[in-house]
Amino acid sequence: MDITLLAAIVIAVVLLTVGGFFLVRTQRPVKPGKEETKPEVTGEASGATAVEDRERDTGTVRTPPAQAPPPAEEAARPAEPELEAPPPSAGRMVRLRARLARSQSSFGQGLLNLLSSDSLDEDAWEEIEDTLITADIGVTSASQIVENLRTRVKVLGTRGPEEVRTLLREELLAQITTSAGRTVRTEPHGDRPAVILVVGVNGTGKTTTTGKLARALVGDGRSVVLGAADTFRAAASEQLQTWGGRVGAPVVTKEEGADPASVAFDAVSRGIEDGADTVIIDTAGRLHTKTGLMDELGKVKRVVEKKTQVDEVLLVLDATTGQNGLRQARVFGEVVNVTGIALTKLDGTAKGGIIVQVQRELGVPVKLVGLGEGPDDLAPFDPEVFVDTILSGD
Repeated sequence: MDITLLAAIVIAVVLLTVGGFFLVRTQRPVKPGKEETKPEVTGEASGATAVEDRERDTGTVRTPPAQAPPPAEEAARPAEPELEAPPPSAGRMVRLRARLARSQSSFGQGLLNLLSSDSLDEDAWEEIEDTLITADIGVTSASQIVENLRTRVKVLGTRGPEEVRTLLREELLAQITTSAGRTVRTEPHGDRPAVILVVGVNGTGKTTTTGKLARALVGDGRSVVLGAADTFRAAASEQLQTWGGRVGAPVVTKEEGADPASVAFDAVSRGIEDGADTVIIDTAGRLHTKTGLMDELGKVKRVVEKKTQVDEVLLVLDATTGQNGLRQARVFGEVVNVTGIALTKLDGTAKGGIIVQVQRELGVPVKLVGLGEGPDDLAPFDPEVFVDTILSGD
């Protein structure tokens, strides 16, 4: 064999052997029956792959990227607040009588001391009348009470402490007693919930009273839906949602400045859908001198009545406003037919005589009284407990 041909064969064998070695080293194994496919890489992904290839070739060690924070919905959520279990409303007035006595005892004890004095002359009777007027009982009612007491004391001829107390108790009860019922109508009728509108001027405690009333009803085993129709004050909606959240009462709200009547309508609709017992609607604080705002309040009531009847219109009055509260009651009564009074801040004033004034002049009964800032300090008004407490001074 030609030596040149032999050398060429040897070189070819060597080249084939070396080429096969490198082919085996660089080719990835492919499972039988499957073709190797490469993922499509575009944009940033392809750039990242190129960087990784260069780093692998140069022996560079990359720091792994920081882990992205988990999505917001996967983050740990705060625990739902535990629902409170309010006490039932029955007996609240009795439980709060000590607080009532502290605020009203100066009025009651002052009258008892004057009536028990040895000399009930004209000056003494005038002082008794002034004491009654100062307590916001009103001139007409004060004059009638004094006239009745003078007659009875003259006929009886004696003024022992217990006898005087009995006389004064009977006269005060006669002024407070009314033929109108004091029960707040909260019972559903048919497939419709009872609807309560809460009205009043700013600063009387209207939203707080709404929340406390809802709490009392939940304590009595009722289901309640709240309507935040005071859309002109963002804090009112937030405040009402806090009250509702504590006892599990849903609150219907809308954005600030929304139509209050639409909120009231939606709240009633929600109450019907949920099969709730009572819907309580907190309306915007109205200045009774603003005709346009008062007309809007009338609109809220008319819109609600397209869905169902309004069972109660509770006017919230501040016990410290005195005669101004009576003027408020008159105007609200003309617009929305007030059915009851919720008298707040009675614990901080000796002017509980406004109860007599409102009932005498408007024929509207006081149904609820606020006797403190605690969540359970709203109580159904009981005339006998009220009078007995202010005369006991306990």
